[in-house]
Amino acid sequence: MNLVRRAGPADAEELIRLRQIMIDSAFAQGQRTDWHAESAITLRGRLTDPGGDFAAFVLDHPDRPGALATMVAGTMEYRIGRAGNPHGAVGYVFSVATDPDQRRKGYARACMGALLDWFRERGAGSVDLNASAEAEPLYASLGFVRKPDPSMRLIL
Repeated sequence: MNLVRRAGPADAEELIRLRQIMIDSAFAQGQRTDWHAESAITLRGRLTDPGGDFAAFVLDHPDRPGALATMVAGTMEYRIGRAGNPHGAVGYVFSVATDPDQRRKGYARACMGALLDWFRERGAGSVDLNASAEAEPLYASLGFVRKPDPSMRLIL
């Protein structure tokens, strides 16, 4: 099995390719891709800072040199503390994607383990994510539980 590694700036385009696979599977095929080039510039910068609040962990594709099989990405956020998390450090997983030809091999689980370790090392008191029905068993096996979510969003 390939080894999980922290993504670096050279992985930006592959991370975006896998993120698009995730977007297409969660929503509808054929989503816009005109954001890829612009996003890659920002992503490369974020991947350059190993001490920052963003991390991605990946497994290289075993059959396609230069391609990734799986990626997970998350950020550390600060919120005013509360019971159970007085320091207010919260992890947020926002991208988990596996190339369709590499699914069901434990790659997402391995990458999630590395990301969860990264959150623990940074003192996260909890980790949040949004789960698709297909991915929920994986997250439940890692200890995630459903919560009532009154989330709202404003597009700026």
